[in-house]
Amino acid sequence: MSVLDAVAGRTSWSKVTDEAPSHEELLRLIAAAGRVADHSSLRPWRLIELRGDDRLVLGKAIAKAQRDRKPSTKPMRAPLLIAVVASYRKSGKVPRWEQEAVASGVAHMLSLLLDEAGWGVIWRTGGYTRSKAVAKAHGLKKNEELLGWLYVGGKPEGKGPGRRKGIDPEAMISRMPSRDS
Repeated sequence: MSVLDAVAGRTSWSKVTDEAPSHEELLRLIAAAGRVADHSSLRPWRLIELRGDDRLVLGKAIAKAQRDRKPSTKPMRAPLLIAVVASYRKSGKVPRWEQEAVASGVAHMLSLLLDEAGWGVIWRTGGYTRSKAVAKAHGLKKNEELLGWLYVGGKPEGKGPGRRKGIDPEAMISRMPSRDS
């Protein structure tokens, strides 16, 4: 399969099975995802692997952030969650927004690699991603922000991925305005 085919066929899987890639398989994919464009090679990102009871801890933190009495069951929707963390570095050359773009690029690249390896993936966020309770549960430092989680599991047999409409590429690209305008 070509890169173009893998990217063109990628879609989000909102429902997955209880299977998940092993830690070792994940390491191989993270090594590849870490090859994204990264101005000054700052590596302004890190990932946190959540399995088993880690997801229950996250459910309690989400509930605290949303002032709910019961722990959120959202983290239990997949056997593996990968928290995507922007870990900002001091730099006179690379602004904060560019560092966050690198972290987002790693997450997207990893989601493509997981999909191509046969795993169902969806990138989930929510208003609580930037809450103190959720940050504390993940052990985030002052220079870090949570960008969301990749929910990862097996692709259910007989079920297709979620529907995503294609784009009209002509509507998404333009030329520089003329200087005469």
